[in-house]
Amino acid sequence: MKAVGIVVEYNPFHNGHLYHLEQTKQKTGADCVIAVMSGNFLQRGEPAIVSKWARTAMALSAGVDIVIELPYVFAVQSAERFASGAVTLLDAIKCSELCFGSEHGEIAPFLQTVYALQKRKNEYDTSIRQAIKKGLSYPQALSEAWKQLRIDGIDLTKPNNILGFSYVKAIVEQQRAIVPQTIPRIASGYHEESFTHSSIASATSVRKALSGSLEKLETIAPYVPSYTKEALANYCSTYGTFHEWERYFSLLKYRLLTAERSELEQIASIEEGIEYRLIEAIAEANTFSEFLHAVKTKRYTWTRLQRACTHLLTNFLKQANGIETPTYIRLLGMNENGKRYLKKVKKTLSLPLVTTVSQLRDDYIYAQEKKAVAAYTAIFPEPLRTKAIKEEYATPPLYWRTC
Repeated sequence: MKAVGIVVEYNPFHNGHLYHLEQTKQKTGADCVIAVMSGNFLQRGEPAIVSKWARTAMALSAGVDIVIELPYVFAVQSAERFASGAVTLLDAIKCSELCFGSEHGEIAPFLQTVYALQKRKNEYDTSIRQAIKKGLSYPQALSEAWKQLRIDGIDLTKPNNILGFSYVKAIVEQQRAIVPQTIPRIASGYHEESFTHSSIASATSVRKALSGSLEKLETIAPYVPSYTKEALANYCSTYGTFHEWERYFSLLKYRLLTAERSELEQIASIEEGIEYRLIEAIAEANTFSEFLHAVKTKRYTWTRLQRACTHLLTNFLKQANGIETPTYIRLLGMNENGKRYLKKVKKTLSLPLVTTVSQLRDDYIYAQEKKAVAAYTAIFPEPLRTKAIKEEYATPPLYWRTC
């Protein structure tokens, strides 16, 4: 069986994701689609709107055959580390191709760009360092270095192009046998905050339309499949809320106002004295948005600050940030086709396939996952909080029976 991998967050699953999934199947002719999905916290330093289990159910409903988890250690990271962890896991589970959406829509320029930058790596790295010294953020420094090298290729100012470039770069640098593929992103931009199309919208605009309230669920109905709408309704009915940063603000405020500066310095992404700005701003801020606007500068981007705040909530230390490669494949869900695939390849996997977390008792990467679960569920009142924490340890991989 031929397997294709996709890297997803599904926050939440919408019609654009469905288009990508269907086009991936058509383009690759794969027998099995495997999604590596971020857990409860996401690449840009945000809590997922609903849990990993609810989003896994959305993926399986849509026709994904297998869902595996991208651990927190790799999920809440820069595009490069995010992609590196995802590619390693997809290779470990024997995917022969990886298909991603991009603004560019053709794969040749991605490969061309990666190989060109490999040849000029020293020059590229020097340009990045010089741009950062000028006070530019890391993403801005990448863009500046790209312009200086004047390499014909892809536009690395576009968010999906950046992720796609990172996937291809990881495949090449890790010398994986995975063949990269891409399909063009349609209709809406990655960060677009409003609806501009009759049926396709960004996840950002879907979340903004919901505004954390079940009462506004009908407003997103044209942009999401019925099973997404149902999953969102069930989750909010069970737990009384969706997850968004404002719900965690009081926890973050407590964390910052009670921590010693020496303690903050040990947290991943807390660098260059940024802890002083965080402590000063948190004392005056009434909301998370107000807080980040007070701290944000050209150098400290919104995304970088959100990641730092997420690492504060989860107590993710710099020493753990040096972990280079995943140590296990955690299965979150599968359908009958996925079960057949796993039965065929299970003995050849290069990492252990984990179906119960008791197998990970002494694993350092999973130890951080437990902290992330504790932080993610902290906004719930009891006994819902304990119920949600138990789900992490007691929930077996979801099994979808197809008709």
